[in-house]
Amino acid sequence: MAGTGSRLRGSANTIAKPLIPIAGRPLISYAIDSFDRAGVRTLHAVVGPSGDELAAAVAPLLPVHMRFRPILNPNWQKQNGVSLLTAAGKVSAPFFLAMGDHLFEASILHRLMAQADRSRLNLAIDQKIDSIFDLDDAMKVQTQDNLIVAIGKKLEDYNAIDTGIFLCPEIMFDYLRRALKDDDCSLADGVRLMAADGNALAIDIGDAWWQDVDTPEMLARAEQEAKRLQL
Repeated sequence: MAGTGSRLRGSANTIAKPLIPIAGRPLISYAIDSFDRAGVRTLHAVVGPSGDELAAAVAPLLPVHMRFRPILNPNWQKQNGVSLLTAAGKVSAPFFLAMGDHLFEASILHRLMAQADRSRLNLAIDQKIDSIFDLDDAMKVQTQDNLIVAIGKKLEDYNAIDTGIFLCPEIMFDYLRRALKDDDCSLADGVRLMAADGNALAIDIGDAWWQDVDTPEMLARAEQEAKRLQL
């Protein structure tokens, strides 16, 4: 949750992105529900600008049995690989990783746990490509025999979409450090290095639903579909 949500500023320019209401509830509360249903008991949240205020707003949304540990990323202007690196030494592997602006069904987390190789990176992928709302903006993935062989938004040859939901091993941090250039890297940079070593697995989500919420149009779509996540 370290980004500024600048692409949504036109629709909610005074509200932190994780707190933008969807069907009357803060966006992040849906992810919290999904993690709770998957048995997660500690939620780490990487935060950036106004991190204290954001953490104070998120903490009351958690169930009483879930601990909340915000992690400040002082270099929040950099890419998301740097945000993940701030969690090194603070989380226990294997750990779930999800984007703060994604909605997703808890069944995706259950599928990751059931099928993961916990010594390698496990990415939940969506092969229902025709159902993706904004395909141009999506992170494309090419897989072969359940292994990730390529990842990137500009891929021309792909057979799946990155949902932004992972089960990660400790070695993820080593690969991100290797990916650093001028002290910056994206999460996809680290995944590419892991894929080159055969350490990145793709796990299809089947019929499960997820939605990125990155633009006003995506927000409107999420409003229509949020009933899928209601208790």
